[in-house]
Amino acid sequence: MKYINVIGAGLAGCEAAMQIANRGIDVRLYEMKPKKKSPAHHSNMFGELVCSNSLKAMRIESAAGLLKEEMRRMDSFLMKCADKCAVPAGGALAVDRYIFSQLVTDGINNHPKIKVINDEITEIPSDSVTIIATGPLTSDALADKIREMFGESLSFFDAAAPIVTADSVDMDFAFTQSRYDRGGEDDYINCPMNKAEYERFYNALVSAERAQLHDFDVNNPKVYEGCMPVEVMAQRGEGTLRFGPMKPVGLVDPKTGHRPWAVLQLRKENSTGTMYNLVGFQTNLKFPEQKRVFSLIPALHRAEFVRYGVMHRNTFICSPKVLNFDFSVKENNNMFFAGQITGVEGYMESASSGIIAGINALRVLDGKQTIAFPPTTMLGALSGYISDASVRKFQPMGANFGILPELENRPRDKKERAAAYAMRALDDLEEFISSNIKTED
Repeated sequence: MKYINVIGAGLAGCEAAMQIANRGIDVRLYEMKPKKKSPAHHSNMFGELVCSNSLKAMRIESAAGLLKEEMRRMDSFLMKCADKCAVPAGGALAVDRYIFSQLVTDGINNHPKIKVINDEITEIPSDSVTIIATGPLTSDALADKIREMFGESLSFFDAAAPIVTADSVDMDFAFTQSRYDRGGEDDYINCPMNKAEYERFYNALVSAERAQLHDFDVNNPKVYEGCMPVEVMAQRGEGTLRFGPMKPVGLVDPKTGHRPWAVLQLRKENSTGTMYNLVGFQTNLKFPEQKRVFSLIPALHRAEFVRYGVMHRNTFICSPKVLNFDFSVKENNNMFFAGQITGVEGYMESASSGIIAGINALRVLDGKQTIAFPPTTMLGALSGYISDASVRKFQPMGANFGILPELENRPRDKKERAAAYAMRALDDLEEFISSNIKTED
């Protein structure tokens, strides 16, 4: 019997497993939960969203939106789940993370071609083609095996934002509005501050006590910019937050008729709108300090925290030295990696690599040549980035137009340029699907 091993039931692993199973090949999906969990995981379900419930922008004229549209056209299982449980988030696609994980879990468990094996993998299987999709929270035992194989592994630390109950937000000090009025008017709750309130909050934040971290140098941690703890960001200067997660541009406080000095936005965490997360407020402060400091924001003075922010290890391999464009290992084409362990950064970026790894692992199993997605697509550009041998200081990368080849007739207008990138990508993807994917189904 032919089958493919997939290790890890996160976003990349579930996407890869479904791409393979939907093409009629058996999958053995290994997942260590519920027997063992990483410090950042809470649920026993698959496809758990740890940091945020946002999957970034929806517009196809944005890099993140283009990637999601490409995934839809590749019949992405994860995108189907996400679209079914979307919650209002302005111009972003955000999901009810519980429903999302439930949909992913049910889809995997009910597929006749997928066998779930709840066990921790400490040795990489050699009985068949294998995809390692254990993510940035790879268990110590397996991480050690990966280091033994490749001689190097990089790590940094990721942070998650707190979540508060909706009814504990004091709306006398808040207002609902999407930035620049994009999306629904109640997609975000905005918590404004004047100059004095912000300075009081800022001083408390930079002096607050942080939780102890293990397994790394607390005086010199490697923290990825995309999930920078808010207290670390604040230490760069008093104005940093006002140009980052607390920027007030595009917002007007109806009580004053003016733009606030600083604003914290709260985004719906679930479809019923009973919980909200603090946008951009990933943190490693001690739990009592989070309560004390964040309650200094007027709208949160009586906030009830249902989850405090946490910080955890995030591990990735030096992919340009290890992987090919198809996410296979250069020294062993029967072994693939997928997800954030490869250095693609972001939920959908992780899932998209599962599409590429899954399709190509199946081709290897069938004795066929692997295929490369067009470099003009976001799927192809991400796989090109993680396998680019010219990259010297490899760091995680999310979807962005900078990794796409330049346009032949580059519009000067930014919006027109983004639209041109998207149109070219989708046209090239459709031709690629017609020539390479439909012929094998």
